[in-house]
Amino acid sequence: MFTIDVLTLFPEVFAPFVGLSIVGRAVEAGIVQVRYHHVLDALTGKERADDVPFGGGPGMVLRIEPLARILDEIVAAAPVDERRLIAVPSPGGKPFTQTDAKRFAGELDRLVFICGHYEGIDERLAALYPIEEFSLGDFVLTGGELPALAMMDATVRLLEGAVRAESLEEESFEGGTLDYPSYTRPAVFRGISVPDVLLSGNHAAIAAWRREASRERTRARRPDLGLPGPEKA
Repeated sequence: MFTIDVLTLFPEVFAPFVGLSIVGRAVEAGIVQVRYHHVLDALTGKERADDVPFGGGPGMVLRIEPLARILDEIVAAAPVDERRLIAVPSPGGKPFTQTDAKRFAGELDRLVFICGHYEGIDERLAALYPIEEFSLGDFVLTGGELPALAMMDATVRLLEGAVRAESLEEESFEGGTLDYPSYTRPAVFRGISVPDVLLSGNHAAIAAWRREASRERTRARRPDLGLPGPEKA
């Protein structure tokens, strides 16, 4: 079974989403297990989860010691040959993509998320553990929980049995393009009609229209994906 471990100061953030989403259905089906590790539970004595940064400056830094205790327990209890990745949401990380989600779902047995807060996590985490940092974009959030949820959802839906296989075959980023436009009833709304081809019943023509619409949308909205322009007659 695929395992996801989440190290967080706010485990309660995850429960509503996981319980009502594809992730929750995958948990119920025994496809994945999600385990939460409350960082406060790893503190001893009068320890704090955070402390002021060496050298001064605003904000607080998440301390390395409680995180190391949790990670060491996870690693010690895991099989020796387990395929594992420790992911840290961070503005300084590489952009998270569908390719990463496929790698997580297809190559790993365990995915560990460490959710930072405040001014970040003590930099020594990267020196002690083989982490990979990921960003959802060029903006700053108050913590790593929302990015972890997004990456979790993107990964779990790709696990075998979580979503119908045919639903994954034609969607954004498959084949380097965005998904084609979709329409449903009514056929005309406020004077705007659904493209005639979609009402034709001609499945070959519909497939061709969707391929070209997908390519047009990709060229217009995401030129960075490198899709070549239309062929000239």
